[in-house]
Amino acid sequence: MGDATTSTRYLVDPELLSGLELFPIFNENFAALKEFRALLEESAFPESAYAQEDVLIERQDIKGPDGRVGIVILRPKEQTNPLPVYLYLHPGGLIFGTAEQSNPSNVVTVSAVGCVIVSVDYRLAPEARGPGALMDCYAVLQWLYENASDLWINPEKIAVGGESAGGGLAAALTQYARDQGKYPICFQLLLAPMLDDRSFIDRHLQPPTGEFIWTRSSNRYAWSCYLGQETCETDIPAYTVPARMTNLSNLPKAYIQVGALDLFLTECVDYATRLLAAKCAVELHIFPGAYHGFQRVKQARVSARAMDEAHLALKIAFGD
Repeated sequence: MGDATTSTRYLVDPELLSGLELFPIFNENFAALKEFRALLEESAFPESAYAQEDVLIERQDIKGPDGRVGIVILRPKEQTNPLPVYLYLHPGGLIFGTAEQSNPSNVVTVSAVGCVIVSVDYRLAPEARGPGALMDCYAVLQWLYENASDLWINPEKIAVGGESAGGGLAAALTQYARDQGKYPICFQLLLAPMLDDRSFIDRHLQPPTGEFIWTRSSNRYAWSCYLGQETCETDIPAYTVPARMTNLSNLPKAYIQVGALDLFLTECVDYATRLLAAKCAVELHIFPGAYHGFQRVKQARVSARAMDEAHLALKIAFGD
């Protein structure tokens, strides 16, 4: 957490301080990772704790590139016409997390935006190296297009997005889908996206970030699991690191949200700047006093504002 002379705790929004005690600590080794996954599964809310009468939740598996891919579909109960889709990718550093664990926030988004959400249980590293998770997400995107009529969705309004690792996967998915040229994406909602495996270098050039929740060492470990090699190498698998893509032209409009104390601040600002240089529409919001994952501290006003803005961005993208 840093000593008394270097800690950035004094910069944290006072309403977010209590949230620092809510997040479990992750230690960077495989044995600890398995224990951490089990802890998250045990602490997940039962559906009865977050269910809403106006939202239907269903689960199924679809055919993926290497076996079955689990998905959670959330939709308004009183649906009267084909709806836009938000293809949501969960957080977890590419190494933990599930689609189910994001149900509480996704239920709220369905109600607020009036869309269908399809949440993906993509494969995790290190068991599945990159771009395995990305290929799972692309398989779901393909499935949405091929089954749009049966799913009662509007294939012209499919947005992708997610938090942290999910946001990074969403950015990679827009790049891959653009280059494949088969399944257009209308919008990308990137919430503190994990975009660059090189974040821990040149620390002296960066603002005071990365002390809380997700640190440089956590990030380096997670990327090495996903890439199957040390970070910052020159030869990496295609489409695994979104910030490494040299061509950012012809990508969908983007909304990027990040906290000022988040490790990913610098890479988010850089990615937004490069998108603008490539003539892509992008909106970047930086929230002062906010660390990685701050949106989950529901009682903080900055968190409520951040999620309201994310919902508004989706509404605008869907033409509301």
